[in-house]
Amino acid sequence: MDAESTDRAELWWLPVGAGGMVVARTSRWWELLSARHDRRAPQQLVHAALELFTDGGRFVIEMTPQWGQPQDASGVVTTGPVGLRALGRFRLFRYEVRAWPEGTLPDRAYAVAPPTVITLGRTRAHALLDALPDIPRHTWGRVVPPTGDMWNSNSLIAWALCRAGIDAMTLTPPVGCRAPGWAAGVAAGSQQQHTQPTSASTRS
Repeated sequence: MDAESTDRAELWWLPVGAGGMVVARTSRWWELLSARHDRRAPQQLVHAALELFTDGGRFVIEMTPQWGQPQDASGVVTTGPVGLRALGRFRLFRYEVRAWPEGTLPDRAYAVAPPTVITLGRTRAHALLDALPDIPRHTWGRVVPPTGDMWNSNSLIAWALCRAGIDAMTLTPPVGCRAPGWAAGVAAGSQQQHTQPTSASTRS
């Protein structure tokens, strides 16, 4: 297998609040209310994480709260506000976008399915990494017009895949699961892909 063919992304779907009690319960209540409002059956909420393999290395790509992260976490490329933009000056109300070299996925054991493997090739793998600092800094948890969908960690992954030329609309969570924020990321990424194409990476 040549080096180019090993460049790939692995898309993981992880339960929201996996391994914890408070977030798991509040997200379940939120989904029950949302399902009642939409007149549909409730589903398991999941969030996406991406492992990118390129140049013989591995990067964990995620959007997480700025606080409470592992001490060895690295690779932060940008940050943004949580809840309300005005609160973003406080660490408690900020998120960070990270491309963590050889990072960890603490919730991997709770994944609802094996990862979806996406063959990229070196050019698109580099384009995905290079695009990350340019992600729109929308407020996490707020609806992004005109999608009607909220901005969150799922938005990051969908946006990044679109910027690398992947049709993220074809990538959906397993049956019985729902990924709020995915549509917002697809919309933002598709728009930027058409109006401001990502240039090829200059990494050696």
